[in-house]
Amino acid sequence: MKKGDMLEGQVSEFKFPNKGIVKIEEDKVIVKNALLGQTVRFAINKKRKGKCEARLLEVISDSPLETRKPFCEHFGPCGGCTFQKFSYEEQLNLKGQMVKEIIDEVCDDYEFVGIKGSPVEWEYRNKMEFSFGDEYKDGPLALGLHKKGSMYDIVNADGCKIVDHDYSLILSCVLDYFKEREVSFCHKLTHEGYLRHLLVRRATKTGEMTVSLITTSQEPVVAEGKKPVNLTELKDLLLALPLSGNLVGIVHIMNDSLADVVKSDKTEMLYGKESFFEELLGLKFKISTFSFFQTNSLGAEVLYSTAREFIGETKDKLIFDLYSGTGTIAQILAPVAKKVIGVEIVEEAVEAAKENAKLNGLDNCEFIAGDVLKVIDEIKDRPDLIVLDPPRDGIHPKALEKIIDYGVDRMVYISCKPTSLARDLVMLQERGYKVEKVCAVDMFPQTVHVETVVLMSRVEK
Repeated sequence: MKKGDMLEGQVSEFKFPNKGIVKIEEDKVIVKNALLGQTVRFAINKKRKGKCEARLLEVISDSPLETRKPFCEHFGPCGGCTFQKFSYEEQLNLKGQMVKEIIDEVCDDYEFVGIKGSPVEWEYRNKMEFSFGDEYKDGPLALGLHKKGSMYDIVNADGCKIVDHDYSLILSCVLDYFKEREVSFCHKLTHEGYLRHLLVRRATKTGEMTVSLITTSQEPVVAEGKKPVNLTELKDLLLALPLSGNLVGIVHIMNDSLADVVKSDKTEMLYGKESFFEELLGLKFKISTFSFFQTNSLGAEVLYSTAREFIGETKDKLIFDLYSGTGTIAQILAPVAKKVIGVEIVEEAVEAAKENAKLNGLDNCEFIAGDVLKVIDEIKDRPDLIVLDPPRDGIHPKALEKIIDYGVDRMVYISCKPTSLARDLVMLQERGYKVEKVCAVDMFPQTVHVETVVLMSRVEK
């Protein structure tokens, strides 16, 4: 095989997150976005050190595992719900198997307790970032999700099935408003244009919603003869929508960053407040625009209940909750602990965590804003237990060294990326910790993503 060759074959293995493996004679070819059991046509685009990678050209025949029709009209072009044609039971089997294979590569003699499913399979997300763009070069304005395999093309996402119908009403309202005026989106290469993103958040339990329109600070240019952009007018249109939820805040965020991320250089309130409330396991949580909060509220209850079960006895224990977000885990553990200290780098999330603790009547929680790597040097208290819930890339090796140096008897690691988790488990085991128990938790039905909870105990001092 050489670069540029076009070949066909059946996917015999599937590796996290999106790697289909096709065997061609003695070689294995990684075909991204090809699913287990599919027969595919692909083009070799990388070959080095005996490793071949290929670009998927065509699915010749479906996998025997694809036993149902896609539920969403955007399935295929949209890069979101890869597993939609698999039954939910089969999705859980695949994800559980993927997690176990990854952990098996670095751990021996541990208990894998399987995978727990999401309480709901559809309309589970409480947050969605939509992007403005076009479905093809110089095409009409689109608002939705990135097309599979494309950095630039956008698939309109009205009718998306992993969010509540309210999201579609809001998306269509905003898209129609700007299409009518022919307002341009911000182009990634030139950085010219007005529209960037639409961020919608909706609490599952309370139904409270916030809408954030993210634009550049450039003046919106409208087509000749069209009405000018008036965000007060757009606000009124949004408030008039027949939503099942309660729209409590509409925000205009200006962002001139070169990176394609949702962040704020300047924020303007168009209506109401910037935050909303959600409930988890009997506790209330205030969530602001940029606060981290698990995107599946009902799934988060499963995830945190599993973590609490793994942590075990916490009476009279001082617990560190590192990478604590809005303090969800800390506050779930606090009622049965001596004290919980949370550390989180996002200051806005820390302020929300402090408010949440007051809201829930918890006076034994302390939240500190800062990088875990630096902050733990400044904390005088020494923990009895540690909970880790880092970002996707895992824990910085120097921070992990400091965490290990505490020598606590038990640690629980919650991970949204099993490959990062596996890397960190290698160091933890080298420094005296044993992996006791692993459980996968599906927070993201229809997609390849999965959470993992790991219980570790100290076996060497």
